[in-house]
Amino acid sequence: MSRQGIDGIDPDLDLCEAIDDLRRELNAVILAHYYQESEIQDLADFVGDSLALSQQAARTDAEVIVFAGVHFMAETAKILNPGKQVLLPDLEAGCSLADGCPVDEFTEFLKDYPDHTVISYINCTAATKAISDIICTSSNAAKVVESVPADQPIVFAPDHHLGAFVARQTGRDLVMWPGVCEVHARFSEDKLVEMKAEHPDALVTAHPECSANLLRHADHIGSTSAIRTFSRESDARELIVMTEPGILHQLRRDNPDKTFHAVPGLDESCICNECPYMRLNTLEKLYLCMRDRTPEVTLDEDLRVRALAPIERMLEIS
Repeated sequence: MSRQGIDGIDPDLDLCEAIDDLRRELNAVILAHYYQESEIQDLADFVGDSLALSQQAARTDAEVIVFAGVHFMAETAKILNPGKQVLLPDLEAGCSLADGCPVDEFTEFLKDYPDHTVISYINCTAATKAISDIICTSSNAAKVVESVPADQPIVFAPDHHLGAFVARQTGRDLVMWPGVCEVHARFSEDKLVEMKAEHPDALVTAHPECSANLLRHADHIGSTSAIRTFSRESDARELIVMTEPGILHQLRRDNPDKTFHAVPGLDESCICNECPYMRLNTLEKLYLCMRDRTPEVTLDEDLRVRALAPIERMLEIS
């Protein structure tokens, strides 16, 4: 597959073949999140959610990890693999949850809760991980919370909606940092209700980063991997999917005989249900980062070690 008019790339170059060549030359593994564009997912060695990608990063024998995702994911890979080079196609690929929980503000927040266990969603910076007790993902958040003794108070950050969902699941009273995912916060309840009326036989599967008023309409709530499993195992021939629409690529590959509908955002004039950070990564940037071995994600060793402990606790629980 060649592309035209990209600075620094021969327009006659087959990018997919070139990336494959570089993968072999570098002894690299390409990890991609479900929210990446379909071309990148098709090239990846492994496609998954944050938990599965963390587990893959922890066990890979590759010398170079190319992370087609966002910055906190690449940081997590580096935390787990200090001796490997970790590349991210675009360093500007951030996350509203991570950006919305600066470590200095979170440190001040925690001063009011000195005896609490701090559970942080993996969608946070390495610095925030380093002052947390346990990390969780949307796949294992309830299990992580339940691993803490019932009489031990908990601070949950940075996703307020995920925290509220976990609190309902576990019956635990959580002190929550008031963060939200800007993509999942933009889904329209009115449009979801309209879609359900238009497709009365469709089941609704939703990500727990959505607000409670949206989740109350869902037949299934789970992480992106859980959504994929539910869609594969469900007898429903039609499903309404309420998360970033990049996952539809895998859902349709898994289930060519089923129909999937993406819930639109609040504003029909924009593609507000697509993550603007995930979509910064492109096939061209993936090729360039492997060719030039940059941008590289690096971490101060003291910070890396402090951030490693709560991630290892999560992996042990999982």
